[in-house]
Amino acid sequence: MLRWIGLGAVLLVLAGAATGWWLYAKLDGNITSDTSAEAELRRYERERPAHFAEGARNILLIGSDSRSGRENAGYGQDGGTQRSDTTILLHLSADGGSVTAVSIPRDLMTDVPSCRAADGTRTPERFAQFNWAFQWGGAACTIRTVERLTGVRIDHHMVLDFGGFKQMVDAVGGVEVCLPQPVDDAEAHLRLPAGRHLLQGEQALGFVRARYGLGNGSDTERMERQQQFLGSLVKKVQSNGVLLNPARLYPLLDAATSALTTDPGLASLRGLYELVRSVRDIPSDQVRFLTVPRRPYAPNPNRDELLEPDAGRLFQRLRLDRPVTVTPPVPTSTPTPAPAPAPTSAATSAVTSAPASAAAAEPAPLSPAELFRDPVRAKSGTESAPLPDPTFTGTTADTADCR
Repeated sequence: MLRWIGLGAVLLVLAGAATGWWLYAKLDGNITSDTSAEAELRRYERERPAHFAEGARNILLIGSDSRSGRENAGYGQDGGTQRSDTTILLHLSADGGSVTAVSIPRDLMTDVPSCRAADGTRTPERFAQFNWAFQWGGAACTIRTVERLTGVRIDHHMVLDFGGFKQMVDAVGGVEVCLPQPVDDAEAHLRLPAGRHLLQGEQALGFVRARYGLGNGSDTERMERQQQFLGSLVKKVQSNGVLLNPARLYPLLDAATSALTTDPGLASLRGLYELVRSVRDIPSDQVRFLTVPRRPYAPNPNRDELLEPDAGRLFQRLRLDRPVTVTPPVPTSTPTPAPAPAPTSAATSAVTSAPASAAAAEPAPLSPAELFRDPVRAKSGTESAPLPDPTFTGTTADTADCR
């Protein structure tokens, strides 16, 4: 009898191990590796910025507006092209204590380098709207554009389309948001009354995409809603209801691995697990969201341009892995002080000025062009000098809930 019990136990262990291996292999095989972007970036290695903070990581998150495939076809006609609907630069500090997510407006005017198109031809270098980079040259072109814009070296990237976003939201059981007013946006497929809502995949996608039927219709408010939603999603994933619940965790892993296209360095279950493990214990008040400081582009107010020197100070802090402090935006109903002489805009994510003495002592941040020309000076000279602690308009995951 003991012999049969022992044999049964061995068979159960083997069956469990086989099941575990099958699940691991399935999840690992779900991930799409973007080898073409890696090959293209290698061609331009000499022009890419250096790392200035050992141990810190910078990951570019790209939300694609592609209409191809069954999951995306309902959002418009597939024209064979795609642009980045949302782009976020995610900075993970070297000490593992904070995450800073910086939204880059899709309408930001910037220099887009010559890029290799899908048909093998090369596009000319031009000054254009930021999200055209993804259409012209995919992830590699977007990464090179961001590196030129910021001087920040991108270590990894992830691309997520509409269908993948919905799968991930459904996998965690929905994400809660609060609507101060009703929403009716046919273009975003979203119609909801005011109040508290637990949004599932389809509604969540409408919420982060809505622009014309919610708020003042600006891309500024749309990015703020995306940041609010991501903050709520972070808190939901960090909760025991997801990470310690196999019924929730496996669908999340399955959805995440199926939905993502990543660089080869992250294109494995182990790579993604190491990334999640490095951020899962970060306090929610140290998960920060903000938008690149910008203002309306003078020749076309419907486009954006960087607001300097604020944007340069933000990029400098990311390059050197310095803390980024954020404060919530002032509600539109709250009176604001008279503007400073320097041109600003209510649509910008401006920096709250440091005290005059500190501001005067702050070294001027090097431009990305100067970083490319003189990386040694960037690492040991101006970029390494003591910096004051400017405060940027933004929010944290700790405040991204219904209150």
